[in-house]
Amino acid sequence: MKRLDRAAVEALCREAAASARGRTHQLWHIDHGDPVQRLAMALQPGTYVRPHRHAEPPKWEALVLLAGRVALLVFDDDGRVRDRVTLGHADGCVVTELPPGTWHSLVALAPDSVLFEFKQGPFAPAAFAAWAPAEGEAQAVELERWLRTAQPGERWGGVG
Repeated sequence: MKRLDRAAVEALCREAAASARGRTHQLWHIDHGDPVQRLAMALQPGTYVRPHRHAEPPKWEALVLLAGRVALLVFDDDGRVRDRVTLGHADGCVVTELPPGTWHSLVALAPDSVLFEFKQGPFAPAAFAAWAPAEGEAQAVELERWLRTAQPGERWGGVG
């Protein structure tokens, strides 16, 4: 039996804080062929989750907030924010599910934020949005800052 107890969550948060990327994960599925992919993910403010989708084939994704506060942003094909939900115990939402093939990103709004993610398997690499800079590019830092406050209808100024 697998368990994600307080000590394991705290260890994930420490690992994310020590990581250059500001995040880490713990896989729960046995292999990439499992029909449901599962993982715990710790994020620190400043980590950049490049907008992406699971589209080949289209797959749904569900997120459950375990700790902290995270914003989930949904985009159209051109990078305009279609929806934003804040996952946080004080915000009233702790679980969300994205329809298959939806462009999305996450932004940590509080230190030591932890999500449990479920998505359809088998594993397939995500498709990254062409309008979003790759991780490590200078504009990625700017986009991550913008994501913290971006609202529906807005489009990142670095797009296009």
